[in-house]
Amino acid sequence: MNSFAAIDFETANECPTSVCSVGVVVVRDGEITDRFYSLIHPEPEYYQWFCMRVHGIRPEDTEDAPVFPFVWEKIEPLIEGLPLVAHNARFDEGCLKAVFKVYRMDYPDYVFFDTLRASRRHFGYTIPNHQLQTVAASCGYDLTHHHHALADAEACAAIALKLL
Repeated sequence: MNSFAAIDFETANECPTSVCSVGVVVVRDGEITDRFYSLIHPEPEYYQWFCMRVHGIRPEDTEDAPVFPFVWEKIEPLIEGLPLVAHNARFDEGCLKAVFKVYRMDYPDYVFFDTLRASRRHFGYTIPNHQLQTVAASCGYDLTHHHHALADAEACAAIALKLL
């Protein structure tokens, strides 16, 4: 697979609808052709300390950020016709479906591929774990800003180009 969009969400709290940032990396014919990043005003609008500790996004960062439908309006044309790829796709696909539902948007049945599953098949027990940063390093990609949605989407794209 050499054409896809890698996507990563960060959430403000335990609710999958609480996306507070998104990163998208578009790959066409094996080359990165576009990158997109945005903060998002989360729904519900509260942050849990453990989420802030992971990604560093705070309520004041998203206070004036657009809500999801306005962000998706910019992403949709970039990813049109492409399968989506995520590391632990169950999380990102779950967030996407949940936020579409909370904003009463029609979900277009995106096709997701999972680099976590691909890593488990490819590497098995030859690496200590299958976390994004470990798999990225095993694929020759240096993930230096882990839990920044765009950096994670870039790492996912690098993994997908190697393993999918």
